[in-house]
Amino acid sequence: MESDKWNTVETLIAEVKEKLHNHARLAQMFEACYSNTLHTTIRRLPDGTPYVITGDIPAMWLRDSAAQLRPYLIPARKDPALTELIAGIVRKQFFYINTDPYANAFNDSPNGACWRHDDTRMNDWLWERKYEIDSLCYPVWLSYLLWKNTGCTSHFNDDFYKGVYRILAVFRCEQNHEESSPYHFIRENTFFTDTLSRNGKGALVRGNIGLTWSGFRPSDDACTYGYLIPSNMFATVILGYLEEIADAIYHDNTLQEDARTLRTQIEEGIRNYGIVETSDYGKIYAYETDGFGQYNLMDDANIPSLLSIPYLGYQGDDTILQNTRRFILSDANPCYYQGIFARGIGSPHTPVNHVWHLSLIMQGLTAVDEQEQRDILQMLLKTDAGTNLMHESFHVDNPNQYTRKWFSWANALFCELILKICGYRI
Repeated sequence: MESDKWNTVETLIAEVKEKLHNHARLAQMFEACYSNTLHTTIRRLPDGTPYVITGDIPAMWLRDSAAQLRPYLIPARKDPALTELIAGIVRKQFFYINTDPYANAFNDSPNGACWRHDDTRMNDWLWERKYEIDSLCYPVWLSYLLWKNTGCTSHFNDDFYKGVYRILAVFRCEQNHEESSPYHFIRENTFFTDTLSRNGKGALVRGNIGLTWSGFRPSDDACTYGYLIPSNMFATVILGYLEEIADAIYHDNTLQEDARTLRTQIEEGIRNYGIVETSDYGKIYAYETDGFGQYNLMDDANIPSLLSIPYLGYQGDDTILQNTRRFILSDANPCYYQGIFARGIGSPHTPVNHVWHLSLIMQGLTAVDEQEQRDILQMLLKTDAGTNLMHESFHVDNPNQYTRKWFSWANALFCELILKICGYRI
């Protein structure tokens, strides 16, 4: 996108740099990261609509595109053109949801491009068809925040209305995945984390317990057990947003009640099946469960994560939240790594001893202790490999050994942390 179009963005960058005048390196990194999404990942398609790539992968993820745009809601309050850009992204997201609510990433046109030719119901719009709860949550999240931050309602169009009903239908269907779901996904000749077992159905889960099933995590890795608790938590948050949108925008009592009923069911499922008693940490939230009593106790760097619960706005039990945070930020979490340059949460999606910038930033965003936040900033300063940008993951003993040099989501989340520190709120 043209750099001279966003004067409000340049003004905000200047304000933040002034606030960080005693921290020149942080200011430099903020400027590089904040410019990144608008100037490198967004483009106008021939029909004039906007399209957002993740960075080094030429496809638009529903999750990433929402997260990439969130930090720009602050200058959008004073910039109608930027507001309209974000509204255009929301409209594009809901066009995609109505094309296929089970897909996670999409092409800019029906050109048939894809990551792999998978055994699932592909069409030419789909880059990948991994079903992830959060793919349906993020566009509602962005649409609600756009409305609340700018007053814009132009994105609440017929596609949005149709799309939210499809989201509700999928969430309800996947509450009884084994018997009701039409979804399957098989990827041949790959790692087990990149495909679903049992002929594409995934590990067996107990149906009708309130929770809604997810085939894959926000890392795009397959779930070990299909009830992904942080994603179910995120679902309850956006269902609450839909209740408000249904009332204030559409005056649709049916939509409002459907969202409320589903939210209540999922919340009950989390309370009944998403909490585990541990000997060392007390009661904690599980990362995944199958509803039969099996649990996966861990956390992944990708968001929604257990670490991100306060950031997402889920109102959980405070004691359990604190116990969970202590657990996931310790060696008890199999994805927690420590080394010379960093300590934090990684992911099975990347090699061992690799911490993700996303998780470090999220730890800073959710920290209540100022020293913890300062420690996080120091780790971020030392692990950008001299690029002034965030990456996907890096080796805890060698930040120059990293994955994905162009990962816009991490850049955007870093900007959120700096903006929060400087007193800006979304």
